[in-house]
Amino acid sequence: MVRAADRAERPARASVWLEGRAPRGGAAPRGGGQPSGLDRDRITEVTVRLLDAEGMGRFSMRRLAAALNVTAMSVYWYVDTKDDLLELALDAVFGELELPEAESGEDWRDQLRGLAGGYRALLVRHPWVSPLIGTFLNIGPHAMAFSLRVQELVRRTGLPPHGQTGALSAVFQFVYGFGTIEGHFVQRCASAGMSQDEYHRQAMSTIVEQPRFAEHFGRSADLLEARGGGTVEEMRERDFGFALEMLIAGIETMVARGG
Repeated sequence: MVRAADRAERPARASVWLEGRAPRGGAAPRGGGQPSGLDRDRITEVTVRLLDAEGMGRFSMRRLAAALNVTAMSVYWYVDTKDDLLELALDAVFGELELPEAESGEDWRDQLRGLAGGYRALLVRHPWVSPLIGTFLNIGPHAMAFSLRVQELVRRTGLPPHGQTGALSAVFQFVYGFGTIEGHFVQRCASAGMSQDEYHRQAMSTIVEQPRFAEHFGRSADLLEARGGGTVEEMRERDFGFALEMLIAGIETMVARGG
């Protein structure tokens, strides 16, 4: 275990996955009042649950320790810092993604749709993931498995090597942005105690009542009608699906042009 003073004095590591030693996944040494039945996997699991329920703003090592029914110092037998724990939680949720078999023979387009949809769902299900992806290197085993599978997939598209990273950026940065905004909207609706449709109707009603927005809202209403009615979730599904198909068509076009 690293003492609190040592943690405060030493510089932050680039990543918990680069700490240069085996993860402390087993039970803590007995003695010193350390609880039995506690390990890094259990701590990570409860961390994910707390982040899902309360968000990043309220998360702390003390709240985690209380949820585990242990002292805060007990947690430090398994992780050195709060950042280490957040990085472990980030990689853990990437383990929820269903990755296609590399040799399944499934068309790359269908695999891309599946991976993009799964990544989007992950971002919506765990809204705290988006800022952490931009904070940490995200090189844990689950995240790397996802990254490698995506790279294998884009190689199968027929794009030349110099265009493959651009294709990855186009698709998965789009999904990241879409899923992040969607996750925040869902979270905002829940905080307001409203359904997504109720929140959307209230927002639109407020805009309509503002004379300076009337003309622009009329144009937006035409777009919404053209897109199709239904619920907010149905409209969002259509937008995501259409945008993703545009990106797939773009990849096909670039392959036909030779990159």
